Amino acid sequence: MSETKRSNQTLKSVGALLAGFFFIIVLSIGTDMILHFTNVYPPFGIIMSDPLFILAASYRLAYGILGSYIAARLAPSRPMFHAMILGSVGLVISIAGAIMMGDKGPAWYSILIILIALPSAWAGGILVQGRRPKTA
Repeated sequence: MSETKRSNQTLKSVGALLAGFFFIIVLSIGTDMILHFTNVYPPFGIIMSDPLFILAASYRLAYGILGSYIAARLAPSRPMFHAMILGSVGLVISIAGAIMMGDKGPAWYSILIILIALPSAWAGGILVQGRRPKTA
């Protein structure tokens, strides 16, 4: 493989990962903000009820799957690899978020967010693998 082609592949891979990552971040934070401003969520600084944490985990799961799908779909090759890289980044961010959250919310929520990072990435990758033709 030529140096130019390898460089283009690398740029496409980085772009695919960034697209999936920003999709997840923007939609997660955006949904949080909308739910706070519409009073579905309580004001910032007040701990939410468990059903609201379930709601937050639900859309984070969906956004994780869709963001991983985007990364895998845009990947120049090896879609599952790209999806799982994004999931690994999500896992690290989820662990950091759990540490920063501390006792500002239920421990089960932090654990759940950590636990869904890799399965949601895998699901996004599977969605793309089912769409791509098999190569010999």
